[in-house]
Amino acid sequence: MINQNETPLYDALVNNKTKHPISFHVPGHKYGQVFSERGKEDYSSLLSIDATEITGLDDLHAPDGVIEKAQKLAAHYFNSDFTYFLINGTTVGNLSMILSFCVPGDEIIVQRNSHKSVLNGLELAGAKPVFLGPVFEEDTQRHSKITLHSVQRALKEHPEAKAVFLTYPDYFGRTYALGEIIAEVHAHGLPVCIDEAHGVHFQLGEPFPSPALKEGADLVVQSAHKMAPAMTMSSFLHVQGERIDQMRLEHYLQVLQSSSPSYPLMASLDLARSFLAQWNHLNKQQALTSIQEVRQVFASYEEHWSVLPLSPYDDPLKMTLQTKRNSGYEVMRVLEKMDIHPELATSDQILLIFGLAPSVEIHELNQRLNKVDSQLKKSNNRATINVDQLSFPEIQILEMAYSEMQRTPAERVNWSEADDYVAAEAVIPYPPGIPLLMKGERITDDHRNRVFSLIKQGARFQNVAIEKGIRVFKGE
Repeated sequence: MINQNETPLYDALVNNKTKHPISFHVPGHKYGQVFSERGKEDYSSLLSIDATEITGLDDLHAPDGVIEKAQKLAAHYFNSDFTYFLINGTTVGNLSMILSFCVPGDEIIVQRNSHKSVLNGLELAGAKPVFLGPVFEEDTQRHSKITLHSVQRALKEHPEAKAVFLTYPDYFGRTYALGEIIAEVHAHGLPVCIDEAHGVHFQLGEPFPSPALKEGADLVVQSAHKMAPAMTMSSFLHVQGERIDQMRLEHYLQVLQSSSPSYPLMASLDLARSFLAQWNHLNKQQALTSIQEVRQVFASYEEHWSVLPLSPYDDPLKMTLQTKRNSGYEVMRVLEKMDIHPELATSDQILLIFGLAPSVEIHELNQRLNKVDSQLKKSNNRATINVDQLSFPEIQILEMAYSEMQRTPAERVNWSEADDYVAAEAVIPYPPGIPLLMKGERITDDHRNRVFSLIKQGARFQNVAIEKGIRVFKGE
């Protein structure tokens, strides 16, 4: 009889601590006895369970004890055939999924607005990506939706593709009709991989969208730390069905993950799964009531923003503000000055993320938003925000193969000289970490204008001195 209240890995670590072990093994902090005095008080409780693969604590890369039991409990809860604990984040799940399907030259159909880790996985595999352009949705003012039509077209035009890789939901919690797309892909005999980084809590049922596993996905990776109470860098990777070469997948997990996995991270996955399994109707009502109160407070400042309404395709743990007189970056800076910290901003939107239990004191929030209101009224309001929306082709392939990119010299040029060259680096606003311009994509005026528009508004990029130029392939 499976008991989801159990936390076997965490319990083993606590039991080990109570024995007051004498450590002649790594890590060097010796359960917190050897540590900087400056941080010892803050770290001490965590260090007491920061162990290694000693007898009784199992081994992530060959589990047959408490880690195996913890993973089986997770698989049972999420209704997967097998679940892996990841300690290098969803990034390592995305890389491993792609490498498990693709060898150099293989085609794979991929959603264009994927996280940078997906693009990195494609490059590592030497794959030939066929990108699906997301559709612009009027009610969200974003490119996010993938359509059945675009998937059908890609499958028809690229019958040699090895898999389809999609993101569900997007960073803002928006989903789409995933089930019908998976059914179509399966009808062609192909597996579907899902980056469900922001959807670990969909397993809780309504009012959350349907989880990707329930919709029939073959491989699903989830960032437990994003939307559930787990430590940063801890994720789940779920396997379902017969379309997966599990031995190949496990090989790449061992290649890419640390050979010294963090026990506190793994234990937090054990605890997060148990937390989700015990989350009940009362917890749901408390969380949703708190969220509604916060939404109403933000909605009362309608001079500065509107709160986008929720649809059945939206995650209620996400709230999007549509700014009116200032850019999203400007409003976010003022919010942060009052110690209100959103997840991210775009040209005209701000994303705020709630937890699965009330965590905001309404009176304090109102007091701080009153100060935000005062600051924004003093600022130089802009009557209109012109957001340059890039349009994405429905189906797109890169201008150069990754193998060719590796052989082609690259050099940095000014943006004024970059038009029509192929980019030798991705241009990535962060967050959300979705490339505005992909490595191997041909540079256009639209790309340049969008980059400088975002720089002017205060966006951050994961590129050094991006305003001064971009690396391009000149020998192509």
